[in-house]
Amino acid sequence: MTTQTPIEPRRPISAPAPGPKIHRVEVYWHAVTYKTVIIYSSLILVIIIAGMFAVKPEWTNIITKKVSDALGNPETGNATATLTQAKFVNLDGRVQVKKVNSVTWVEANYHTTLDKGDLIQTASDGAARITFADGTEYTIKSETLVTVEENIVTRDRSNTAVRINTGSVDLATSRFSSPDSSAAVSVEDATAYLKQNSKASVKNDPKENDHEIVVASGSAQVQRGQEKIELTQFEKVSFPSGGPTFKSNILAPPGLIAPLNQSPVISETPRTASIHFEWKAVDGAIGYTLRVSPTNMFTRLVKEVKVSGTSTEVTGLEAGDYFWNVSASDAKKETSEYSETFKFSLFTQGKTQEMMLEIEVPRIQGHSAELIGKTEPGAALIINGQAVANISPDGTFRHFTEPLEPGQHTIVVIGSNRRGGTAKQQISIVIPR
Repeated sequence: MTTQTPIEPRRPISAPAPGPKIHRVEVYWHAVTYKTVIIYSSLILVIIIAGMFAVKPEWTNIITKKVSDALGNPETGNATATLTQAKFVNLDGRVQVKKVNSVTWVEANYHTTLDKGDLIQTASDGAARITFADGTEYTIKSETLVTVEENIVTRDRSNTAVRINTGSVDLATSRFSSPDSSAAVSVEDATAYLKQNSKASVKNDPKENDHEIVVASGSAQVQRGQEKIELTQFEKVSFPSGGPTFKSNILAPPGLIAPLNQSPVISETPRTASIHFEWKAVDGAIGYTLRVSPTNMFTRLVKEVKVSGTSTEVTGLEAGDYFWNVSASDAKKETSEYSETFKFSLFTQGKTQEMMLEIEVPRIQGHSAELIGKTEPGAALIINGQAVANISPDGTFRHFTEPLEPGQHTIVVIGSNRRGGTAKQQISIVIPR
């Protein structure tokens, strides 16, 4: 702020002529710049807002929210858009994507988001798993081309859908947020709408004119024109293009027994070790196919064995992590879906790689067994196929088994440490009647 003195008016040097006396008025003013006005206005506004917050804090929150909503928050908008987009959670081999507004195919990665109209294509060595914001997962098998047909995810409902142009897709739904939600997959002129907590497999083979929808768990409704068919667990529909729809039952997949899920297999010479695989029998099955792969998408198999019984021995595996599952087949050459997938790790056991594992005598608590023991800090333990979650920093642990039937049981405890060392103990217990 500046102050300016009034300019003296010019007057002659000579004495004024006689006449009436003239009275002078002196005027003073202040010149204020725009910058100064803005600074002072801002200070006054800050003082007012601070006073409001001190007296009524909720007023400030309400005003801030309204201003933010009115202006819009780009970062919040982007975050919301990202949360409602589908994403890749597993990629194996070659997988390509063509966006709806593009003519170019690009390699998919874990940062790729998917919107309505996008195309996904897998090569002969490729597979992908995509997840939508509502928890629905679509597993795209090798040599498959699909289109994202729907992706609406709001607070009130969620609707997701893909179309199989060629190939195979597995999908699994979780619990829906509302009754109006749905997850769908289309093939040829049919669409399967899965209910919540359901799993299904859908195949489209234009060359063989073979189209089928199989429900592995839960239920689904298949709509083909005016025809609606309800499917439950282990049921399928199949149809040729332009032909009738056939509904039938399918074989159930086997339940897996050994190796236990997430369990280490210990051997001094892994490549020559004989690994025992075992599963439960399926009614009506006369044969089984075992698959072993280093990837959970089974795009590369290290073993594929066909057997007539419910167990087999496998050799020739190098040390490492492996995934395995089994399918069943009957006399009509119908094949079940593959079972759930188990993982095991094959370790090289050396004399210097042993790990500490001490277990007290189990305590029977109702139909469960309580195991208390100590292992090395940072080690991992699996008891009867269950990972021990609570291992203290000093290695002590306490674990309750799942409820067991009355009678004698063998509890298997398997451990592995960060050095590659492993340990295994078997404990016999009796659950009273």
